[in-house]
Amino acid sequence: MPDLREQLEHCFQGRVCLMGLGNVDYGDDGLGVRLAERLKAEGRGPKAEGRSKSEGRNTAVADSDFDLRPSFGLRPSAFGLEVVVAGTSPERHLTRIADSGYDHVIFLDAVEFGGTPGSAVFLDSEEMAARFPQVSTHKISLGVLAKWVEENGTTKAWLLGVQPESLKPARQLTPTVRATVEALKELLESLSLAEVNT
Repeated sequence: MPDLREQLEHCFQGRVCLMGLGNVDYGDDGLGVRLAERLKAEGRGPKAEGRSKSEGRNTAVADSDFDLRPSFGLRPSAFGLEVVVAGTSPERHLTRIADSGYDHVIFLDAVEFGGTPGSAVFLDSEEMAARFPQVSTHKISLGVLAKWVEENGTTKAWLLGVQPESLKPARQLTPTVRATVEALKELLESLSLAEVNT
């Protein structure tokens, strides 16, 4: 079976949008939001140079790496990635995403898939619909979100999910999942840079 890098690589051969999902009030459920914020926070330095050169502007989140306010714009990080911090309301972004002509939309989310806490899974829309048909902390199931994203016939939806360790009320990730966030941030940035430089 291919490793996570190999699974993700083909998504970065086109225009990709990363959407961070989850509830930051419930510990590791905030993983997708925290990862998206970390990716956007990298834009604090020089202007972004990537696929969206016409929009090469600083896209830093407000005062902290973990800004809790949702981001409603589709702006590139310093690595040319389009990143949306959707939190518990991804449906508010679907029209804008559908109109943006992405080849791939990757949901970043904490999901219970029976793995070791902090481990990751990468699924396509059919696998999402089969594994996660239920309503979730962001009100709409991942399977339904994927279906909406793929309605235009040109965009593929994916899930980069991480097994949470704790979903108890807390404003911070567990150390295990925080380490996964940092590893995934580095992986996604490296894939984006590799694509920009090809």
